[in-house]
Amino acid sequence: MKRITGLLAVCTFVLVGLSSVFAQESEMKPPKVLLIQREFVKPGKGGSTHEKSESAFVQAFAKAKWPTHYLAVDAMSGRPRSLFLVGYDSFEAWEKDVTATQKDATLSSAVDHALAADGELLSDTDQTIATYREDQSLRASGDIAHDRLFEISLYQVKPGHRKQWDELVKLVMGGYEKVPDAHWATYEVNYGQQPSTTYVIFVALKAAREIDEAFGHDKDFVAAMGEDGMKKLGELEREAVETTQTNLFAFNPKMSYASPDWVKADPDFWKPKAPEPMKSKKSEKK
Repeated sequence: MKRITGLLAVCTFVLVGLSSVFAQESEMKPPKVLLIQREFVKPGKGGSTHEKSESAFVQAFAKAKWPTHYLAVDAMSGRPRSLFLVGYDSFEAWEKDVTATQKDATLSSAVDHALAADGELLSDTDQTIATYREDQSLRASGDIAHDRLFEISLYQVKPGHRKQWDELVKLVMGGYEKVPDAHWATYEVNYGQQPSTTYVIFVALKAAREIDEAFGHDKDFVAAMGEDGMKKLGELEREAVETTQTNLFAFNPKMSYASPDWVKADPDFWKPKAPEPMKSKKSEKK
């Protein structure tokens, strides 16, 4: 599919997330293979202009009744960009999806046409493929149909310091296990623009107020860690982490090829009804 690829994510460990991540159905675990495509939008070409362009892809896949769905999110911080997230059970499943798309002449033609039009709005694109790290995730099950935001962070680990990173994650997970609302899903980058020692964590939120609430949990984490634990955490972070980055993204239903399960769970969000035309005064008199 067109929506194959990209990156950008890993929840800041000192900011607790209150939901989990990405799944085709709310009771499923995060997908094993995650492809993310980033589209950087030219100034003045975002908003409804980009949504109209992206609708061509959604219509093409819907017309073909394509079984693989994707989620679109728009940046609320950092450079103007959109991410398109596609989950698969395996690399083999991804390959089969790509091959099937290419063999469908009608769908391929529609996608090619949409790509040409969409490209006029973009300054750059890139792709990343990452795999789920269950051992570095906490309570990673989600309700994607009712979530509205992703807090996405990225951690680049220094070459040769994976051991310290593993110790850091283990220490953080031990502290947050005592904070009931903490959730996240970790992905490790395999292919793409980022170095192979990059980890990505997704935290899903139902509303921005959960960000405010998360700050209140910092003291619970610090209490669970204790003075010695926080000191050790700081040491490991300095040893293992090269750079970190966190951004906030909003779900965009108009640019998503939504799963039927999401639509069924919350149709008003994923498939909102068009507003009824206003009645004229002349028609009201009749």
